[in-house]
Amino acid sequence: MQQIIDSGNDYLVAVKGNQPNLYQELNNQFEQAVEIDTDIQTDSSHGRQVQRSVSVKTPTLGIDPLWVGVQRIVKVERTGTRQLKPFEEIVFYISSLSENAAQLAARIRAHWQVENCLHWVKDVVLKEDESPLCGGSALVNFGILLVSGHPTRRTIAMNIFRKEGYALITKGIRFLAHDLDRLFSFLQ
Repeated sequence: MQQIIDSGNDYLVAVKGNQPNLYQELNNQFEQAVEIDTDIQTDSSHGRQVQRSVSVKTPTLGIDPLWVGVQRIVKVERTGTRQLKPFEEIVFYISSLSENAAQLAARIRAHWQVENCLHWVKDVVLKEDESPLCGGSALVNFGILLVSGHPTRRTIAMNIFRKEGYALITKGIRFLAHDLDRLFSFLQ
């Protein structure tokens, strides 16, 4: 963290189970005192109903000094339904920024945009470790662009699909899996 601060940059980091002491400290701090600011947003999309409550506090003593420059601690509570099933999730963040809840909520959502447009596609659609293609010459054709388990080539393929106007990678795969000439035209 010191390097980030020394370079003139800031951070907004999710605190997960691999930092159990920090996670517990953040939980304790939110249980003990009132937040300085809260932003609540709701949205309905992709078969989901979600309410996000982003609460922000100035940290009190108790956070390990190795976490240099912490100006805000953040608690994000997501509740709602996904495919008609209820869910509830709490995620904590630490940040060197002194922003309010709405500003930090926007930054967190922007990160999720990257997650949804890149990592989710690579993990779920392109299945980094297994091929989503089957039948006919699809495996052979995509083997030209993709080497199983090689994330760089999968990223290149994903970028080619996006450049060719396929917002949904699965749709591009369905339309092009058996069209070798069209696939090669992307590489020109």
